[in-house]
Amino acid sequence: MITTNLGYPRIGPRRELKRAVEGFWKGGIGAGEMLDRARELRLDGLRKQAAAGIDLVPSNDFSLYDQFLDHVAMFGVIPEGYGWAGGPVGVDAYFALARGNDEVPALEMTKWFNTNYHYISPELTGEFTLTENLPLAAWREAQDELGLATKPVVIGPVTFLKLANNPRELPLPGLLESLVPLYARVLEELAEAGVEWVQIDEPVAVTDLDEAGRELLVEAYRALAAGPRPKLMLQTYFDDLGGDWDTVVGLPVDGVGLDLVRGRENLDRLEAEGWPEGKALGIGLVDGRNVWRTDLAAALETLERVGRVADLAAAHLGPSCSLLHLPVTVALEEKLDPTIRGWLAYADERLAEISTLRRAADEGPDGVAEALEESRRISAERRADPRLAHPEVTARLDGLTADDFRRDTPSAERLERQARRLGLPELLPTTTIGSFPQTAEVRHARARFKSGEIDEAEYQVFLDGKFREVIELQEELGLDLLVHGEFERADMVDHFAERLDGMAFIEAWVQSYGTRCVRPPLIYGDVSRPQPMTVDVSQRAQEMTEKPLKGMLTGPVTIYMWSFPRVDLPAERVAMQLALAIRDEVRDLEAAGIRAIQIDEPAFREGLPLQDADRPGYLDWATRAFRLASSGVAPETQIHTHMCYSEFNDIMPAIYDLGADVISIENSRSAGELLEAFRDFDYDRGIGPGVYDVHSERVPPVEEMAELLRRAAGVLAAERLWVNPDCGLKTRGFDEAVASLRNMVAAARLVRAELAAVAAR
Repeated sequence: MITTNLGYPRIGPRRELKRAVEGFWKGGIGAGEMLDRARELRLDGLRKQAAAGIDLVPSNDFSLYDQFLDHVAMFGVIPEGYGWAGGPVGVDAYFALARGNDEVPALEMTKWFNTNYHYISPELTGEFTLTENLPLAAWREAQDELGLATKPVVIGPVTFLKLANNPRELPLPGLLESLVPLYARVLEELAEAGVEWVQIDEPVAVTDLDEAGRELLVEAYRALAAGPRPKLMLQTYFDDLGGDWDTVVGLPVDGVGLDLVRGRENLDRLEAEGWPEGKALGIGLVDGRNVWRTDLAAALETLERVGRVADLAAAHLGPSCSLLHLPVTVALEEKLDPTIRGWLAYADERLAEISTLRRAADEGPDGVAEALEESRRISAERRADPRLAHPEVTARLDGLTADDFRRDTPSAERLERQARRLGLPELLPTTTIGSFPQTAEVRHARARFKSGEIDEAEYQVFLDGKFREVIELQEELGLDLLVHGEFERADMVDHFAERLDGMAFIEAWVQSYGTRCVRPPLIYGDVSRPQPMTVDVSQRAQEMTEKPLKGMLTGPVTIYMWSFPRVDLPAERVAMQLALAIRDEVRDLEAAGIRAIQIDEPAFREGLPLQDADRPGYLDWATRAFRLASSGVAPETQIHTHMCYSEFNDIMPAIYDLGADVISIENSRSAGELLEAFRDFDYDRGIGPGVYDVHSERVPPVEEMAELLRRAAGVLAAERLWVNPDCGLKTRGFDEAVASLRNMVAAARLVRAELAAVAAR
C-alpha cells in the first residue's frame, strides 16, 4: 500500500505560526521575517511526515491564515478596496481579506462543515483570474529544499463554489464554466513540472447533493479529465457518500478517498458494490478528528474486509481527514495523567499508526507484533479504568422525567416578568456576549497563579480588581445587562473541563481560525460536577453593581463538540451528563441571586450532521440537552444563549425548541442574512443580532451599527431586539473594545430614539 496524509497541522507544536503572524500584525517583525518563519515551520512539517514513513506527503495544505482564503486569493475573488491590483496577492491584501482594516470589513467567516475550524468565504461575482499557481509553488519548494516529491492539495471547484457566498444567486453551472479552465491550467502546469498525484478535496460529496450538485461534479471532472493533468485523488471526508456513491465513484478520476471512521456506511457499500478496477482507493482508517489511539487489531480487520473487494497494493492508506483538526504531538503533554496520556494519538502519532498498519498489511501481524500487543494492552486498560463509569451518574440520567426538560410558564409571560425584574429599557437593551479583552496583564497573573508564584488569595484580589474595573467601565458606557469579563477563564470550554469529573485538560493546541487556537479538553469518563464552578465569582461580581449581571456558562452541546469526546458511549448520553452538570450550576447561580444566566451554544449548528437522514436524531438530543441544562429555574430568571457563524434557516424549529428567552447571533459579517431565518419563522423571543465584528481590529462607526439595527428592526419586532457585539471580546485590544462598545451604545440610543419618535407619531 501507499501511505498518505491528507493535511498536517500548520500552527506549529507551540503555536509558532501564531507568534510569527501576530508579530507581523503588531509591527514587531517585517513581512520577510514572518514569511521566513512560516517557511521553516512548513518545511519542518514536511520533513517529519517523510521521516514517519508517509509516501505521499501533502503540500499546499499549509496556510498563513486559511486554506480556503488561499484559493480565494489564487482565483482572484477579491472585491475592490482590499489593496489588490492584480497578480499575486500580497500579505497586506491577504490579511485585509481575513481581518478587515480601517477601510473595509473582513470577508465572511463560517464553520468548515461540522468542525470547529472556520474558513473565510468570498462573495462570488462571476469573475475569476489565476493570480498565481500556489500548488505548484508549494510543490517546487518541497522539491528544491528537501528533494521531496509531494502531493499538492487543492480544494475542488465544486466545493469552492458551493461554500462561497453567492448573494446574487448566479447560476452555478455558469460559474463552474468560468472557473474550471483555471483549475485545468493549474493541473496542466503541475503535470508539466512532473507532479504524480494531486489530492483534490471535494467534501461536498458527502452532503446529500441534489441532482444539480451531482451534475456539477460530473461536468467539473469530465472537463478536468480531458486535459493534461497528474493523477487525481478525489478526496472526501467527514461522512459517507450516501446516495452519491455511484456519482462520485464513477467520476473520471484516478482515485477516490473515503472516510472509514465517520463514514461508517462507506465500508458496507464498498463490500456490497465492489471497487472499480484500476481506480485507486483512498482508505481513511485512522481518526483525523479525535485523539484516542487506534485499535490496531480492529483497524487490521477493516483492512482485511477492504482487501476482499479492492486492490490493497494500489490503495492509499491514511487518516480519515486532514490532521489539521488535531494537536501536533502527544510528546508535549507533560502535565497530563500518564495513564490517560498513553491512550492518546495526535497528528505525529497518527502518522506512526499509518506506517504500522501498512507494515502489518504488507508483512503480516508478526511484523508488528510488539505494536499490536501494546495496542491491545492499552485498549483493555482503558476499558477497565474505574474512572470511566460512575453508577450515580447513570442512575441520575435514568431517573429523568419529561418535567426536567421544560419550563411551564409560556415564554411571553416569562419575558414580561423578567423585564420588570431586570429593569431593562423597553427598547434595544444593550449587553455584551461575555468576555472582555484578555490583556497581557491578565494572562501574566493567571500564569503566576498556576505556577504557584502567587497564592489563591492574591489571585482573587487581582481578579476582583479586574471585575470591578470592567463593571465600572460598563456602567460608564451605559450598558444595561453587565458581565464580569471572564478574566479568570483562559477558554470557555477549558474552564469547565478543569472543574468537571470525567474530563481532562490538555496542553496542546488546535487551530480554530487564523491565529486563534484552542485546547479541546478530553472527555474520558462519566461527567459530573463535584462542586460549583462559577457561583462564587458571579456572586462577588454582582455585589459590585446595582445593575443586573449575567452568569456565564458554556452549554452541554458546545462542551461536547469542542472537546475530544469518548467514543465508547453515544453522543447523546455524554451530552446529557454534561447537561446535568450545567443544570446544577444554573440552579446554584439562581439561588445566589443571579437574575440572568447565559448558556452559550456556539457549536449547536456545528454539530448538525451533514446528511438529512441523520439530522432529526441529532436535533432531538441536542435541544433536549440544552433544555435539561436550562429548565430548572423560575420564570423570572432570564436564560440567554449565544450562537455565532452558523446558518439557521434549516433548523429554526430546533432553535425555537431550545426555549431560551434571548438568543444572540452573528450578524455583521453575514450582512444581516441570518435575520431572514428569524423573520420567516416569526421568532417571538428576544434576539440580539451582533452589530459589529469582534474578529476585526477596526472600530465600526456609530452610523454603521445604527444601520444594522434599523435593518434588524425592519425584520423583527423592535421590542424583541437586543444590542450586542457578534461574539466575546477576549481577543480584542482593550482600547478598541472600549471604543467599539461606546459606539455600540450610542447607536442603540440613536435608533431607540428614532423608534420612539415613530411610535409617538
